[in-house]
Amino acid sequence: MPEYKAPLRDMQFVLHEVFKAENLWQTMPAMEEVNRELADAILEESAKINESLIAPLSQPGHEEGVKWTDGVVTTPKGYPEAFRQLAEGGWGGLSGAPEYGGQTMPKMLVLLFEEMLYSSNIAMGLYLTLTSGAALAIASHASDELKTKFLPNMYSGKWAGAMCLTESHAGTDLGMIRSKAEPLADGSYSISGTKIFITGGDHDLTENVIHLVLAKLPDAPAGSKGISLFLVPKMKVHEDGSLGENNGVHCGSIEHKMGINASATCVMNFDGAQGYLVGEVNRGLQGMFTMMNYERLSVGIQGLSAAEAAYQWSSIYARERLQSRAPSGPVNSAGAADPIIVHPDVRRMLLTQKAYVEAGRAFAVYVGKQLDESKFSSGEAKTKAEGMVELLTPIAKAFLTDKGLEGTVAGQQVFGGHGYIREWGMEQLVRDVRISQIYEGTNGIQALDLMGRKIAANGGQNLTVLIAEMREFSANAADVSGMDEFLAPLNESVDNLESLAEFVLAQTKAGDANAIGAASVEFLHVMGFTLYTYMWAMMTRTVLNGESDQGEEFGQAKLHTARFFVQRLLPQAKGLSESIRNGSASLMDIPEEAFA
Repeated sequence: MPEYKAPLRDMQFVLHEVFKAENLWQTMPAMEEVNRELADAILEESAKINESLIAPLSQPGHEEGVKWTDGVVTTPKGYPEAFRQLAEGGWGGLSGAPEYGGQTMPKMLVLLFEEMLYSSNIAMGLYLTLTSGAALAIASHASDELKTKFLPNMYSGKWAGAMCLTESHAGTDLGMIRSKAEPLADGSYSISGTKIFITGGDHDLTENVIHLVLAKLPDAPAGSKGISLFLVPKMKVHEDGSLGENNGVHCGSIEHKMGINASATCVMNFDGAQGYLVGEVNRGLQGMFTMMNYERLSVGIQGLSAAEAAYQWSSIYARERLQSRAPSGPVNSAGAADPIIVHPDVRRMLLTQKAYVEAGRAFAVYVGKQLDESKFSSGEAKTKAEGMVELLTPIAKAFLTDKGLEGTVAGQQVFGGHGYIREWGMEQLVRDVRISQIYEGTNGIQALDLMGRKIAANGGQNLTVLIAEMREFSANAADVSGMDEFLAPLNESVDNLESLAEFVLAQTKAGDANAIGAASVEFLHVMGFTLYTYMWAMMTRTVLNGESDQGEEFGQAKLHTARFFVQRLLPQAKGLSESIRNGSASLMDIPEEAFA
């Protein structure tokens, strides 16, 4: 299995030179002590621990898998020790609230650590990032008493966190959940029910697992309006912080999965477990969605991370593997054959991976910027960022993971037969990343959320703001020499996106109840391509305007990759747009019996 090397130069290019993060942080009182020197030190230390400690555990951990014996869950060899080192290094508290031991680092920076962690080992990354997500929900919505009691040990990695939403009959439609919460005399609640597909629901990495559980009170309204959120520890926690007996929380079994075998995916049983209300009664989804906005970006980063690892390994392989001669004549005349990178189709696959990964990284940081501004800014900047977070989150989750799978499959294809063999690691990447398109809300649901709730429900208000931003960028960048070839595709893409949204909204107003659902997946992808074009335009302007210190070779590679993207990948958006404009009839007119 090839080694993973953190792409520090590209991360620093995007963070510091494209988005000028330090200048942004100086406008936020909570971030004013974060500078480039500190950010680079965090990235460099992250690279060291992920390359040397976390990545080597990925393949053996995947082969060994998680075990469940008599209700006890054990992770693969080396995982508890590695998790302990991550915890001791403070990596679990990077974005945590400082009053409880967190470090309040900006999401723009933390997500790059997450990228390295997931590229090294998605399964290990899940244990840490889900704990951070649960801590975020607690910090945002729980009482001060609960924060004081639980957050310090979660930030330190002494305790882990998990989110418990799904039930066997209730996945996307959480309003159907049956888990119950009965009020107790001391103000706490008795939680009963069974949750499935709970990532990190139980394990041996920490001494306690803090579950955030969705459940309903006896007098709760029907549907999603009757859902409340509860903090339910696996082990009871005494007033002095010490642990007591089991809290009626047990792992009934673990799932045997296509990938991420070292991640414990549990069936969790809550048998009269003592829980504590987080936020307000019947407003549990509000607390959970605070976590979900961050987690959906984190899942998107899983797709990006797997594609980055696949690109690294396949590009090395393509430069070393000798097969046949170049169409233009031998380039390795002393050898029996040329490296396969000379062949156009291999270059197509490598450039596709490279173009999606580098645009995806920029897009992830862009979304992280919106999260930071929505949390730490004020006034108009905060309001705009909140709207952008709502609009961009489903794209970050779905487009990054769709392109992540595409990238890993392309990388596997470069390896040919070796890509199908376990020892090279490529087939593991394909299987590990596949779940990212499914959990935290399937990508089809993300598309429906984007088209239905984030655009149609408010008449495209936030989309209009984004379109105005992209047009303003294009106008300001027009004077930069060499930008025409990148701005023209951006302008055309923005115009197309605007007219496409207008078309779908018009179809809906005309009475087509299926218009939104029929257009949603293609629309999300058109929007993803448009945003990636925007990211490439920002990156090329940085290079052409002389704002990058990464060197001429780095800059030229950026320009070449951007050119490939707009000429060879972006045209897919035209076909997707045509599909949308053909309407919903071909989908919905066919009778159900025809599917027999």
